[in-house]
Amino acid sequence: MAAVRVLVVEDDETILDLVRSYLTKEGFQVETARDGSIGLAKARAFRPDVVVLDIMLPGLDGIEVLRQLRQESSVYVLLLTAKAEETDKVIGLSVGADDYVTKPFSPRELVARIRAMLRRSRGGEEQPRPLTFRHLRIDPSRREVWRDEQPVELTTLEFNLLYVLASYPGHVLTREQLIQRVWGPDYFGDDRIVDVHIKALRRKLGDHAGRPRLIMTVRGVGYKFGGESA
Repeated sequence: MAAVRVLVVEDDETILDLVRSYLTKEGFQVETARDGSIGLAKARAFRPDVVVLDIMLPGLDGIEVLRQLRQESSVYVLLLTAKAEETDKVIGLSVGADDYVTKPFSPRELVARIRAMLRRSRGGEEQPRPLTFRHLRIDPSRREVWRDEQPVELTTLEFNLLYVLASYPGHVLTREQLIQRVWGPDYFGDDRIVDVHIKALRRKLGDHAGRPRLIMTVRGVGYKFGGESA
């Protein structure tokens, strides 16, 4: 079985060497870059399964690297952030990051987050079924979504989140339930990550005033899918 490919984009040489050494020891195939432009070039050539991306980079910063990556790839992206970078963290998640780790972090935590992300793509044991509503179609075998016959480009995690919500139309799912089904039972980050990805989903789906709402907030509880049956 081929080794999982991980690209680490980090300008701090000490952190970069530590992460590379630990990931290699854990059996990953690792490439590195120390600035945003080189990171983008290596992502295109190396075609990683996961990108570990620092926000504060020389040249192109991590947010811009992520933005450009998302225009051409659904690769898993894990952000490395500092505690003072709260705004950048939220922006990064809204642009399409799948998760984040706050510095200082342990290499063991980083590996656990990467393995958790990779497990999400396996899905459950049941064969996923297409979902069709009046204004939305979801094809899990092709990983494609259409809103009113217009294709909608989603990241892997956004697709998984939408599919889980649409699988239970009219039912309220709490943040904890969504984390269990989408991020996995071993996720130990902030449940606010759900809100950020819901916001991104709504924007991409055109889910706003003047159109039938697909994802509704149930205050103090969670979210529910409100699409009408076809």
